[in-house]
Amino acid sequence: MKLSQYARNEGITYKGAYLRWKKGRIPGAYLDGTGHVVVPDPKVENLRNAAVYARVSTNRQKEDLERQAERMAAFANAAGYRVVKVVKEVGSGVNDHRVKLTRLLESDEWGTLVVEHKDRLTRVGFEWFRVLLARQGRNVVVANEAQDDTSD
Repeated sequence: MKLSQYARNEGITYKGAYLRWKKGRIPGAYLDGTGHVVVPDPKVENLRNAAVYARVSTNRQKEDLERQAERMAAFANAAGYRVVKVVKEVGSGVNDHRVKLTRLLESDEWGTLVVEHKDRLTRVGFEWFRVLLARQGRNVVVANEAQDDTSD
């Protein structure tokens, strides 16, 4: 974003923002080729940080869980995301008390949640997740959007 937008967001004058930049107090800010100061938007930067969530229903599917997590991490990396967290969980998709998913949703270190299928996140109410994450400035990416896994 432009330095003027940064100043508005921070509630300071343009001159105050410029002085911060000159003193090196705006992390990641740089001078572009046209002489403008550019400040990275933390919301956009956070969207590049991805958390992978992999889930299977039973312990007998643990090998599938490992492969699912690996596939989703590779998918996220190939799509240009920086994978900052991989969470693997065994539990039913209709169980709304999954401890690892709850901890993941409480974490601030990611902006994009990557899952293989919608039902790996939840069997019901997927759109609620999408809406609530969007409300927080986050999003969810489903690698196989057209398919629904029925092995649950």
